[in-house]
Amino acid sequence: MSASAPPSALDLTALARQTGPGRASDMARGLVASEILKVAAEIRGLVRAGKSICNLTVGDFDPKQFPIPERLRTGIAKALEAGETNYPPSDGIPELRQAVQRYYKRGLGLDYPVESILIAAGARPLIYALYRAVVDEGDRVLYPLPSWNNVHYIHMLGATGVPIPCTGENRFLPTLEDLAPELPTARLVCLNSPANPTGTAIEPDALQGISEAIVAENERRSASGERPLYLMYDQIYWPLCVGGTKHVTPPELVPEMARYTIFVDGISKAFAATGVRVGWSVGPVDVTERMSAINGHVGAWAPRAEQFATAALLDDPAGCAEYHATFISGIQRRLDATYQALGRMKAKGLPVDVIAPMGAIYLSARIHPFGKRTPEGKVLKTNEDVRAWILAAARIGVVAFQAFGVPEDTGWFRLSVGAVSEAQIAEAMPRLEAALAALT
Repeated sequence: MSASAPPSALDLTALARQTGPGRASDMARGLVASEILKVAAEIRGLVRAGKSICNLTVGDFDPKQFPIPERLRTGIAKALEAGETNYPPSDGIPELRQAVQRYYKRGLGLDYPVESILIAAGARPLIYALYRAVVDEGDRVLYPLPSWNNVHYIHMLGATGVPIPCTGENRFLPTLEDLAPELPTARLVCLNSPANPTGTAIEPDALQGISEAIVAENERRSASGERPLYLMYDQIYWPLCVGGTKHVTPPELVPEMARYTIFVDGISKAFAATGVRVGWSVGPVDVTERMSAINGHVGAWAPRAEQFATAALLDDPAGCAEYHATFISGIQRRLDATYQALGRMKAKGLPVDVIAPMGAIYLSARIHPFGKRTPEGKVLKTNEDVRAWILAAARIGVVAFQAFGVPEDTGWFRLSVGAVSEAQIAEAMPRLEAALAALT
């Protein structure tokens, strides 16, 4: 007996590809695509065509350069083998929440209750839940320029974004003087340290001043019955401080800030585990409960097996230290090599500036040959002109600060070293120097 032939598939291709007005919400249609993804697609095309590119665009790690900790890898496999494949609790398995509690007490000197800790599938769902939990439509949100993605969360909520322009003189970090005039009408302040895209970190005195101002503002609001002002403190890169930088937190400097600070954190950057998708927030219990309810409704929890493996990782301080000794030194060598090469170009009179790295995997570099002409006759007028020319002439991919909200053509770019080898950097920097020297 022959098996019956399978039914022919209904071809819906043409219908599925149809477009028209009003098919998506105003909010969805207003979302701006990532400039970094556009550049990444261009670089992938060049690589497929056989070009060798030093890709300094991605805020990620190449596992060939920076693998995840072996304990994390084997822990995930063991948890899967043990059958840990069902839904986790919406706020995270108790073992991981308790491990984060111990991790913060041991590494940051902060002792929070377990109820303050929320686990999710990386930092992004936590940032979205934080916004949703404390920001209403029309509320004012303060964020520095440049910064990563705040503008998109603000758009999705219909909030009012208040960008705070920052300069290279202040390492692109907001000061109290920048923020103070806006605090009385704000609902949320967003800080990130060490920062994406700049690779710089806020100093203790600056953070203490901002924290004291937030506490004072909340004391005023409490007396008048107004809603409080919160601080989102994104410290996803805090274990990756380099060059003697000391990471600081608002509550350690001003303990009262524990009532108003929501930390965003996880293993994505600290353990090169961006695809493992385990993050956490730590903050006031009442805000954490609302964030948990939001994430529970959208199913934003981290996979169960990965949670068990992360708990075991965080509870192994000696293993974490051993991993970081190799991991962070590799990052620092790449950052230092790039920083020093750019510094030598500047010393030779080439149009380059660079800020010393302080943390994360990023370097802020100003490449500003504006008004100069390439050997092909093109005059470089904008950041996009410079970015495209660097890619074509030096085979180096970089991201302009416009991708992080800066509107002006200042010549500032983010260089990310997480997905390149030391050899690639050593080969690429002379190409950039030669390309700059060839301009007229």
